[in-house]
Amino acid sequence: MLAFSPVHDAATAAGSVVGWLAGLLTPLAGGVATAAAIVLFTIAVRLLISPLTVAQVRAERRRAALAPQLRQLQQRYAGDPATLQAELFALYRRAGASPVAGCLPALLQAPFFLVMYRLFGTGDGAGGLLDARLAGVPLGWHLGDGPTPSVLLVFGVLLAVLAGLATVLSRRARRTAASAGAPTDQPWAALLARVLPLLPYGTVLLALVVPLAAVLYLVTTTAWTVAEHVLLRRPVPAGAIDER
Repeated sequence: MLAFSPVHDAATAAGSVVGWLAGLLTPLAGGVATAAAIVLFTIAVRLLISPLTVAQVRAERRRAALAPQLRQLQQRYAGDPATLQAELFALYRRAGASPVAGCLPALLQAPFFLVMYRLFGTGDGAGGLLDARLAGVPLGWHLGDGPTPSVLLVFGVLLAVLAGLATVLSRRARRTAASAGAPTDQPWAALLARVLPLLPYGTVLLALVVPLAAVLYLVTTTAWTVAEHVLLRRPVPAGAIDER
């Protein structure tokens, strides 16, 4: 009754694609075809939106390159907010950067993740996909539905992998915050430095309350995020920032 039609329609279309993939994989994967289809579909979606991620990384690097100049302007015009604002806009304009450029690609990715959660998290549009099994556990099974040995084994392995991936992202977030040179004397900066490394563990908490199909999605998409961090967010020489 509360279904938002465009999201519902998109989730239904995505469910049809996953079902089609599962049919193709059945001769090779047998009983785990649907689980394999969820993994492949998640990878396909992340690959589809990867240009947005590349744009986000480029914007982040442009802003990082401007960080020393930004700090100088903030110190120089600390008592003159109007002049500081004008100088900041002028600096961004000269550098061809924007303070919000890195946020826009992330916002554009949100609808994709909403559809994926709607499909695998709530089962909207999934049809009979969640009736399929992985190691004897239905893909629509929640950890709280009953801790049988098979459930504990499957969820335990996936949660352990997800926690490991979250730890990698958390450590990279700490290193990124430390290398950004943010003014730690500012309360908001100190709070941000503490909160950001904790955010990746939110996926582990989410995995405790969503069905197995959604846990597969979370593990796959988090692994893809780790790969993107390793490949796209490698440290680069200062002079190479503009070319990347």
